[in-house]
Formats: sequence, C-alpha cells, structure tokens
Amino acid sequence: MKKRNILVIGGGGREHAIVHKLSQSRRVGKIYALPGNAGIAALAECHPEIAAINLPAILMFVRSHPDIYMTVVAPDDPLSMGLVDRLDDMCCRVFGPKKKAAEIESSKVFAKNLMKKYGIPTAAYEVFDDYQAADRYLETCAYPTVIKADGLALGKGVIICPDMETAKAGLKNIMKDAAFGSAGSSVVIEEFLTGFEVSVLAFCDGKTVLPMASSQDHKRAFDGDRGPNTGGMGAFCPSDKYTPALAAKAYETIFLPTVAALNAEGREFKGVIYFGLMINGDDIRVLEYNARFGDPETQAVLPRLKNDLFEIFEACINGALDKITLEYVPDYSVCVVAASRGYPLAYEKGKVISLGNLASGVHLYHAGTIVKDNRLVTNGGRVFGVTALGPDMESARQKAYDNMKGISFEGMFFRTDIGLK
Repeated sequence: MKKRNILVIGGGGREHAIVHKLSQSRRVGKIYALPGNAGIAALAECHPEIAAINLPAILMFVRSHPDIYMTVVAPDDPLSMGLVDRLDDMCCRVFGPKKKAAEIESSKVFAKNLMKKYGIPTAAYEVFDDYQAADRYLETCAYPTVIKADGLALGKGVIICPDMETAKAGLKNIMKDAAFGSAGSSVVIEEFLTGFEVSVLAFCDGKTVLPMASSQDHKRAFDGDRGPNTGGMGAFCPSDKYTPALAAKAYETIFLPTVAALNAEGREFKGVIYFGLMINGDDIRVLEYNARFGDPETQAVLPRLKNDLFEIFEACINGALDKITLEYVPDYSVCVVAASRGYPLAYEKGKVISLGNLASGVHLYHAGTIVKDNRLVTNGGRVFGVTALGPDMESARQKAYDNMKGISFEGMFFRTDIGLK
C-alpha cells in the first residue's frame, strides 16, 4: 500500500491532535506542518517561518513539494481567506471548505440570515452596521442579551451582557474602539438563550453529514464560567445530557437543513462543520457555526475515535462519506487547557516550560509552544491541552488534573472545574 504525504496548515492544539491522529494511519507517510509547533515537530516536518495566514508562502511551499498528496486546512483564518479555493485552482487535493462555504463562520450576519431564510432554529436577533443605531437598540431590548462581532475574533468576539451598562460598554469596545478590527464593523445583537451547551463536530462531503461524538467546551477564562470569553479552556466528551433522541432531532432539524441551505445558496460544504447548540428541554437551537474542527473540542473527541482519520478525509473529498461508520472507544475524555497569565487579553511569551513525565495514555497537545535557544518556551495564550481518558467522567478528570501537575511555567493558569457541569 502506497503511503501518502500530508500537509497540515496550523500550529495550535487542534492541529497537534489532527497530526497525531493522522500519524497513526497506516496510509500516511510524511507529514508537513505550517507553521506547526514544538509538539507537532515530534511527528511532522514543521516550518515555523510560514504562518497559516501567509497564503503566497503556503502556495509556494505546495508547488515546491509535489510529494504532498493532500493538504488539510485546519484554522478559521486561512479558510475565510480562500486558501482551499487557491489550492483547488492548482488541482491540489485539499480537505476543508471553500471560502463561500466557510462564511457560515467568518460572518455571523450571514449565518444568522441563512438560518432565518431556511427555518433553522436559532435565537431571535437584529443586525447593525451603524454604532448609533445599535446603541439606541440596546435601550429597548430585554436583558440579558448577547452581542457578537460579525467577523472572526479568535473565539473572543461574543459578549454576554447582563444589563444595559455592560452592553453599551461592550458595543463601544467592538464597534467604536475596534477591539477586533474590521470583524466588529457589524454586530449581531441577539436573544440570550438558557439551557446547556453542546458542541457537535460533523464531517461533511457536500451531501452526507456524519456527526462525531458530542462534547462540551468551557469558553470562559475562570472557574464557574466567570471571566472573559476565550477560545476555550477545556472540553469533555461525550455529553451524557445530549441523548440519542436529542441527537436525532438535531440531525433532522439542524444538521441536514444547514447543508441543504448551503447547497441551495451555491456554497457546497466539504470538511468539518461545528454546530454549537443550546438545548433547553427538547428545544434545540444553533448558537454558532464553525467551518472547521473546534479547539479544544478536537483534543477531547479525536483520542476516542477508532477510525482512520485519513480515510475519513478521503471520503469527504470524494463524496463517499455515506460509506463511513464512525466508531469510538467507550471511555470518556477530558481536556484541560494550560494558559498564559493574562489570556485572553495581554499575555507574555517566552516563558521557560518544565514538563514532567505523563502517565500512559495521556495526551499532551501543544498549542502555544516553540523551541528557542534549545529550550521549550511559551508562544501563545493557550499553551497546552492535557487530555486523559477514563471509564467514567470523574476518573478521566482526575487523570487529566493529576498529569497537569507535571507542567509548569511562569504565569501558568488553568480551570479546575472542567468536566463537572
């Protein structure tokens, strides 16, 4: 059997989990990663000089490496910039949605209007591109309310506002102070939904939707869901509250209609759709879409997956996903993120990292790490994800936190309540 060389775009914990899973495939040969990180470098040839948003350099790299069989575009920015389109124009084999399909993540306004047009359940909302009009609306809406920057904001462009004062300050931060740049030139102000959140990642080949095991993310920085929104401080898989009946309803009323809606708009989706759901009783609504693997949900889901990830990617590209049945180990998994002090706001880099020995079967996924002067140092807000599996949630939690004790760097912090809710 001929082994295939793979290029993975990205350099976070999600990409480390993807590279790790691909490295287990009997059909995968050499793996390249742009830019990669210190952990990915143990499994792949990394090129830290090429950022995931440097499309010209990425395309030049692909042209100069004809041995690359498939490129996996994992992060949101290069997807929204049209990297998949550019690679497809070069007749390259690529996993990920094209720019028009990826707009379900890169524009919350587009996503909300799509759901409204095709009757996909979501929170009631209003869209504003004028600051004064949005500010006046905040004086009339019910509280709590939610303000979302339209564009990509590293998972931080959502503000839950308990009162008008908080809402007005948040709106000013997004629209007037441009905290997220052009991503905040338009905003969605929407109804605050109650219930429990579930993340469902789903493979898609343009027609077939294949949901993965459910997971729950922890977006707020501190214990008890306090503090600012982050890209995610941890996750667990599966969510026992997401019953087979709820899964079947979500599939029929949300997953299939979303893919059909994208097709109707001429935006065929091939890759991974992330469905962020809010569930209250038997009411299921979409909180958000992502056009790629979630982070850190991927670090909780992929360690349980028994299938060959390369073969799933092939099926998505070939339109043959209906021939795949996903299988999982029966264990629970818990991923805890170690972050730099100050994250998701200002934080320092270059802190020397000390790593102890991990227990067998525990996965250490690097996110913001780099080797500098022969030393492993921090290079991002989220630095590691520690994922452990166990026969029940509590044993998986305990193992993850026990192994977190072996990691240290100046300013390190993590939540202590991942998996409790």
